[in-house]
Amino acid sequence: MHLRKLYRTIETLASQSAENEEQILANVIHAIIHSEAIKINGGRLWKIHPKTNSYILKYQEGDIEKIKKEYLLRLKDYPIFYDLPKIRTFLAKETDQYLRKKGVKKYSATGVGEKILVHNKLLYKYILAFNSEHTDDTFLDTLNIISVSLTNVLKSRKIEIKAKQLQQDIDKASDIQKSILPAHEIKFHPESFRDEIYGISIPDRIVGGDFFDYLQTTDEKDRLGVVIGDAASKGLSAAAQALYVSGALRMGFGFQIKMNSLISKINNLLNRVFNEANFVTLFYAELTNDKRGLMIFTNAGHNNPILYRPAMDSFEFLETTGQILGPFLNEKYATESTLMGLSKPVMRTMKCLAKTD
Repeated sequence: MHLRKLYRTIETLASQSAENEEQILANVIHAIIHSEAIKINGGRLWKIHPKTNSYILKYQEGDIEKIKKEYLLRLKDYPIFYDLPKIRTFLAKETDQYLRKKGVKKYSATGVGEKILVHNKLLYKYILAFNSEHTDDTFLDTLNIISVSLTNVLKSRKIEIKAKQLQQDIDKASDIQKSILPAHEIKFHPESFRDEIYGISIPDRIVGGDFFDYLQTTDEKDRLGVVIGDAASKGLSAAAQALYVSGALRMGFGFQIKMNSLISKINNLLNRVFNEANFVTLFYAELTNDKRGLMIFTNAGHNNPILYRPAMDSFEFLETTGQILGPFLNEKYATESTLMGLSKPVMRTMKCLAKTD
């Protein structure tokens, strides 16, 4: 068979549905043996067994005498196996007395799959051993093509599995992120004025660590918490951190814990639960019904929000009041306040912009 056609044939055979890698290789051995175009009449599948420093028999089929199930080929008896990652295929005389009694006088060995380190030496994960009446250069070419095509299929399958797992993680992370994000708009109506607040999260990746939230209890309408944060990690880990912080803030807000004490407690919780590399930055502010527009805030390493007062055409940066959350145990967080300006009982003529990277 032409080598290009052989490659495609093996690739097609290996791409059929199977539970795992071993099943794929067993199916290919079966198909090769029963193919009139490929002159091979028997085959065995061996898999590396690091604990015993051996290859263990996983499958055998064809016009060959069967050997013991899970028979071991110890690497100390087959040092040539260490050369397979370089040469891919070889033919050799059998030295194992048990196998010689089973009629195996000469054998082929073809490396397949990924190469892994076993006791600091590189070895193929699988070895295919085929029997044929024709063991010339054409036979070696055939085995090499089988090796290349199967290795590529197994590699592609591994990538596809990881991609599916990643997509599942992304879907989970996206669901978590959506569950903690509030409606884009909230109206805060103390007696003296009206505030309209708008928020939106557009992650730079499919799922990022950005989050925001509005905190308000049903029995306390004169106080509104506004949260914006960013988890340094990405994907599912970031979504989990965001959910963790958001839940802790909601609980603390409901129990009316002092702002600086609440943020310190959340910092210590993150320090104990998450890796220090997975820190969180956070800006947390509380709007009140104060007629002067009092806003109390703490800024844990987050980008400085910008407060704009149109009446005076002035900008104020709300500076950092403490470290990022997570890496530093028992960190203290200060609270600051600012006046957003006197206002009539209409919408306050002030804008505050807060964002993540």
